[in-house]
Amino acid sequence: MFNYYLRLAWISILRHWGLSLLMVSAIGLGIGAAITTVTVNYLMSSNPIPEQSEQLFYVQLDSWDVNDPFDDGLNPPDQLTYTDATNLMRAKQAFRQSVQAQAFAVIEPTDPDMLPLIVNARANTADFFTMFNVPFLYGNPWSQASDDNKEHVVVLSKASNEKLFGGENSVGQSIKLAGNMYRVVGVIDNWQPKPRFYDITTGAFNDTEDIFVPFHLIADEKISRSGNTNCWKPTGDGFQAFLASECIWTQFWVQLNSAQEKAEYMQFLNAYVQEQQQLGRFQRPIDNRLSNVMQWLASQEVVADDAQMMMAMSFMFLMVCLLNTVGLLLAKFLGKAPEIGLRQALGASKRTLFYQYIIESACIGIIGGILGLILAYFGLQGIELLYGDAMKDLATLDSKMAGLAVVLALFSSILAGLYPTWRACHIQPAQQLKSQ
Repeated sequence: MFNYYLRLAWISILRHWGLSLLMVSAIGLGIGAAITTVTVNYLMSSNPIPEQSEQLFYVQLDSWDVNDPFDDGLNPPDQLTYTDATNLMRAKQAFRQSVQAQAFAVIEPTDPDMLPLIVNARANTADFFTMFNVPFLYGNPWSQASDDNKEHVVVLSKASNEKLFGGENSVGQSIKLAGNMYRVVGVIDNWQPKPRFYDITTGAFNDTEDIFVPFHLIADEKISRSGNTNCWKPTGDGFQAFLASECIWTQFWVQLNSAQEKAEYMQFLNAYVQEQQQLGRFQRPIDNRLSNVMQWLASQEVVADDAQMMMAMSFMFLMVCLLNTVGLLLAKFLGKAPEIGLRQALGASKRTLFYQYIIESACIGIIGGILGLILAYFGLQGIELLYGDAMKDLATLDSKMAGLAVVLALFSSILAGLYPTWRACHIQPAQQLKSQ
């Protein structure tokens, strides 16, 4: 019977092709708008490291001005001072820990025909690569000993390795940064976590860096730091005075594998702040925080309010499209009143008629869903063209979103068809036959 109902639905759709086209277009437009915004919000709020997000914690300490709280006192500063970050690193109280900051460098190629390359850099400590599951194409991360001995080592991105060494295994080769030679110890494979959770302050959806170097190079003034910097008191003259200042510009992550480890580390942070208070720092009430990856993304509002508003508006538009579809279905089904009356007179039950017209509504919904997928694809392409690199990899229609579009269209069309189908099933056959 199901195949029979499908055949009847197809015949009806073709017979009333103009009305069917209007309904398919209405559903397609609504689904296209909804899936476009849902896809962007879905990818913006996705878990960038699901296998380890519950064990990675971002550290926040409130070292700000006692008379002028950071973020109006709602949250502690979103970064740490160099003093606090290096003190926490030396304490080694976490299973793994990493301090990092944005940097930039100029690579001087050995090939005289190549121009110098200005690259984005990430200055970090050795545990960074293990904590964040960074995949390697060649070689390995540098070791803790390399940090301790202040070695000049570097990890290249796959793209940088292709530019400098033609994509060959460059482990053991050397590159020149700002007049100093650095030994390549590893090459990262494709790695673009979205959002770029490890440093929200310089752009949650920016690409990962071109090269990775040891954090100590910033303090040694061998590489130039960049990124966001905020200060609440004068820093003094010279770079060493800046390092000792209350300026925040570093990000600090720890890996804690259990609730007990987290509780113990929080106790350590509280004790550290109390110790610093005795030295005249941290005059505000203690507000230390450990936020796992998803908590950190939520607190930083990675999914902007306007994106969520656009998604809500797209669903409202979908509702308007469905209301129009209800009206069109009602007009179509009631237009079949003589046919329905005749079928009832010949013995067709209301249940049979209900199944037939619900299946017809579902068929219109599936076709509308396919049209919606096409419109969503072009909508996402338009968003990527409009926002450029900021939306790169966030305007992609994956299998989950494609499946959601079809399911949403099917559910919406069936929902829209319930009332028109109910009205059609309650047509009085005697009245229709008398009018013939």
